Amino acid sequence: MREDDAPRDGIVAANDNGVVDPAAVDAALTRIAEAIGRHIAREHIRARKAANDNEPLKNPKAPTH
Repeated sequence: MREDDAPRDGIVAANDNGVVDPAAVDAALTRIAEAIGRHIAREHIRARKAANDNEPLKNPKAPTH
């Protein structure tokens, strides 16, 4: 393998965004998780309503054996 002859001075990683406050990151992730949870809950509610969309009987009769 050949060694790279390019100078290494002044190279900064592309993902080096500096110092990040861990509390701010945690708060942002919490908001995202809450939004995802609400979305999933809405999907489940819609699915249950779709499964139970029949109208109830007005005069249900007891089954005879």
